[in-house]
Amino acid sequence: MHILEDGTKLPAIMGVNHEGEHGDMVASVAGSWAAVLLYRGDW
Repeated sequence: MHILEDGTKLPAIMGVNHEGEHGDMVASVAGSWAAVLLYRGDW
């Protein structure tokens, strides 16, 4: 596992936004604070 140090950029995380558009989640919030909610489905 690679640990990110202060100031290190996150790697690209591809996903689907709330409008159904595919893209890089990290790039879409660059320069802003963000919260990412993950849903694993039924436990």
